Amino acid sequence: MSKLKFHWFLPTNGGDGRQVVGGGHGVSAGAAGRPASVPYLGQIARSAEQLGFEAALTPTGAWCEDAWVSTAMLSQVSERLKFLVAFRPGLTSPFIAAQMAGTFQNLSGGRLALNVVTGGESKEQRMFGDFVDKDGRYERCDEFLTIVRALWTGEPVTFQGTHLQVEDAVLSQIPDPLPEIYFGGSSPAAGRVAAKHVDVYLTWGEPPEAVREKVEMIRKLAADEGREGKIRFGIRLHTIARDTSEEAWAEADRLLAGISEEEIARVQNGLKQSESVGQARMLELNQGSKDGLEIHPNLWAGVGLVRGGAGTAMVGSHVEVADLIEQYQEVGIEEFVLSGYPHLEESYRFGEGVLPELTRRGLWEHPAPPRSTTAAVPFGSSKAAS
Repeated sequence: MSKLKFHWFLPTNGGDGRQVVGGGHGVSAGAAGRPASVPYLGQIARSAEQLGFEAALTPTGAWCEDAWVSTAMLSQVSERLKFLVAFRPGLTSPFIAAQMAGTFQNLSGGRLALNVVTGGESKEQRMFGDFVDKDGRYERCDEFLTIVRALWTGEPVTFQGTHLQVEDAVLSQIPDPLPEIYFGGSSPAAGRVAAKHVDVYLTWGEPPEAVREKVEMIRKLAADEGREGKIRFGIRLHTIARDTSEEAWAEADRLLAGISEEEIARVQNGLKQSESVGQARMLELNQGSKDGLEIHPNLWAGVGLVRGGAGTAMVGSHVEVADLIEQYQEVGIEEFVLSGYPHLEESYRFGEGVLPELTRRGLWEHPAPPRSTTAAVPFGSSKAAS
């Protein structure tokens, strides 16, 4: 059985704080929050790599810092951590995107992964100058990934599609190794693109049985494309892990107490305008109400009241959260993209509490154990005093 992989999140979407923060239609950190600065994001990145996270997801959108620029800067203040850079395939040419990926990968020492975001809201896309409708965006994404994959072979590429064209294109900056492509989407069109192109299909944190249905759907579509066994599966969740269940739920209650009914009404009204099927599924889980938010044992939908996108959190003791992770593993999930408020402190809560528990169960191992300059000596031994 392969080991699980865990990734963290860089809060470039409105900063960070001790309450729920979300970009887009969500709430900002406010004056008391922590800005998305290189020093603070660098702290999060260095903590994540020390704790054993593989990569850090950086979001894309009109409401956050640019993911390419941010992560390029942060790669210089960290050593091992990879960056899962979210980007929108319709906003730059396939050749430029393939070249950027090659440059990033080669100059960072192979620390790039790509999260392809097709775009769930036409209104936001039009801010970027993109007037293609949702179905057209998925058609264009299919063409985009076809071209990029071909460019990465180093061979000349000529492609004539409905949305994109290139002629005799040859890329010299071939990324080494090729960055893995992550992709999420709950619509049938998204499923078809994922089946043809991606390495890791991501879903937001629905209950395990709902996740099982998605995994089985994508596996079938991939098999139809001749890619059986070629796709891994990941899930995007928040986490509130503590020594005891009581402490964890007390923290969830504290976060909930910091959310006003006015904020809920405003954010929910905005999120209902989204064309994203996945966003609609998140809204179904919380129903815009502070009541009944534990939708599965230790799975809490409170975050989605005032945050777009990932709206659920694993809540419980370190053992209970590890148990829920095992439930997701049983339905096919191998990678977990996590976050928490504040992101710096919650990375340690999870990294020092849940990850060791998963190690004891044989489900995880640190990808790069901390280097030791001296052999371990039991405290109090005669050697320790010499």
